Amino acid sequence: MTPTLVRHHRYADSSAPVDAGTRARDWAEIQERMLAPLYEAVYERLEVGAGTRMLSLGCGSGLALLIAASRGARVTGVDTDRERLALARERLASDMGQDAGPGHTDRRARLLDSVPAAVPDGEAPYDLLTAFQPIGCAAGDSEGLAPALASAVPLAVRGATVVLAGWGPPERCATAPVLRVAARLTESTRAPRSGNDWRPTLRDDLEEVAARAGLKPDGSGRVSCPFGYADVDSAVRGLLSTGLFDTAVRATDRTQVEKEVAEALHPHRRPDGTVWMPNVFRYLVCVT
Repeated sequence: MTPTLVRHHRYADSSAPVDAGTRARDWAEIQERMLAPLYEAVYERLEVGAGTRMLSLGCGSGLALLIAASRGARVTGVDTDRERLALARERLASDMGQDAGPGHTDRRARLLDSVPAAVPDGEAPYDLLTAFQPIGCAAGDSEGLAPALASAVPLAVRGATVVLAGWGPPERCATAPVLRVAARLTESTRAPRSGNDWRPTLRDDLEEVAARAGLKPDGSGRVSCPFGYADVDSAVRGLLSTGLFDTAVRATDRTQVEKEVAEALHPHRRPDGTVWMPNVFRYLVCVT
């Protein structure tokens, strides 16, 4: 599945703050679909289907859940971002024709704001755990993953499959130089460094997380996930919705960050005004 170019999005006032709801919708409508090839590749490799019981950590606005559910899987999504979780609930309810009440959609799809303490009565343990939010391009971006996995693994059957995802090598990711804008703006102001400052992807990022979580690696793969946007404005909104530029926004201001990101995107702008950046993402398959 190749992501299509997303439609045009523009801020009414570039100097106005972006509320959490708008930011979450930017993620859902612009950015999240860029990772669809990753989801599809993993599900195809693992033969996700009607017999799969999946728990997704950091499920965002639910696209990975929806794709798995369309293959017949029973899915549970967990995310601490309430706005994204609300959009996931809307998406699953709309596309699956279900009641979007708090906490769940139906027995085939459930949405929660934290890892459940136990598998619901009457349901089998999970046999697939996923953490699709890519790590490896910001310092400390995996710190919360090992504890989340530690909470989730007891809910799975012995020998369950766990999938971790990360950015590929910087030389294979056209978006990497654009992400460096965040680090440059932060450093230029001598602002305090935070957990989401950009850093080059390291070869063993995923393996280190797996080791901390007590997981046994059992294969890996790489997937092409090009970022395609209808125009520069849509690209800026999509990229800022990832949270990778938050430190730079605090260090300067959103208008400055938008300007710098737009300039960094110029090499990737095509004659028709669209923006296209080839990227490679990596996934690691583990067993509990």
